[in-house]
Amino acid sequence: MHKYSVFMNIERKDFMIKAGIIGATGYAGQELVRILLQHREAEIVWYGSRSYVDQKFSSVFGNVFQIVEDVCKGDDLLALSREADVIFTATPQGYLAGVLNEEILENAKVIDLSADFRIKDPAVYEMWYGIKHQSPQFIEEAVYGLCEINREPIKDARLIANPGCYPTCSTLSIYPLAKAGLIDLDTLIIDAKSGTSGAGRGAKVPNLYCEVNENIKAYGVSTHRHTPEIEEQLSYAGGQKVVLNFTPHLIPMNRGILITAYAKYKKGITPDQIRKAYEEAYGDEYFVRVLEEGVCPETKWVEGSNFVDVNVKVDERTGRVIMMGAMDNITKGAAGQAVQNMNILFGQDETEGLRFVPIVP
Repeated sequence: MHKYSVFMNIERKDFMIKAGIIGATGYAGQELVRILLQHREAEIVWYGSRSYVDQKFSSVFGNVFQIVEDVCKGDDLLALSREADVIFTATPQGYLAGVLNEEILENAKVIDLSADFRIKDPAVYEMWYGIKHQSPQFIEEAVYGLCEINREPIKDARLIANPGCYPTCSTLSIYPLAKAGLIDLDTLIIDAKSGTSGAGRGAKVPNLYCEVNENIKAYGVSTHRHTPEIEEQLSYAGGQKVVLNFTPHLIPMNRGILITAYAKYKKGITPDQIRKAYEEAYGDEYFVRVLEEGVCPETKWVEGSNFVDVNVKVDERTGRVIMMGAMDNITKGAAGQAVQNMNILFGQDETEGLRFVPIVP
């Protein structure tokens, strides 16, 4: 529990959503903690961590010193599910699929931040992730938790597949034109850039300071594991099979994603039609901000928030449209979207706990 609830000026209700976090000591896990501590309708009842069992959570993340007094529990999901209404699994690929069973889903809603239930064809998952799917019987019922697109099916779900960071920003940046049939999806190319937190908290040589600082590099060229997830979601939007080039780049910053996507627009389509598609798709969406014409999204304007800033530019000379998006990869790209899903699941205000003003500078 956190003794500073009153200090943080949070009025808490008699009935609270009891939340548990598996993988609480990773970057996405600690971001879930940061958000849920400020949520007026939810409380964290346990912090699960395979690496820090019986250690105080605040000894791992000093930002919550004297705010969180709890020690970390293990990752026995079945036992822990009996104590929670909702479980967030911020874990590597394969964990949840390896332990999920019907009893867990009867005990609690599950919001999975891994890729285990995002892709509907287990053979595609196994090809791109290189591991066998251990619980394919739950894939069909899992709802892909891209809130702005799948809000209605999320409401009644037991199992939410929280989207990946690149797929969230890519899909939301392209979706209006794919859905409206204004672009040739066979010509789609996505260029993406991300901060180093996207690789997780584990120690890896390519992510060391001296490797990343003063450097930018492409990685996972034609092989990045988020590719089939993006293709699947845009296939649903466009009503056709989508095969695309997706190239991510590592940028020497902590957090943030920038997407720049390119496609041919269909003959006879005007810039006004393209602009209108975004305004109609996102006019009522709190977390997707369609920027004013001519303004390019920037990662610094969304840092630490659940916002996605998008915009579009028509290049009449080449017959292409440039679709752009920026977001925080840990917030909207992981933990923020997971809490947004929780809010929808439990009938809460979708923005509860997520009304962060982006951090500047």
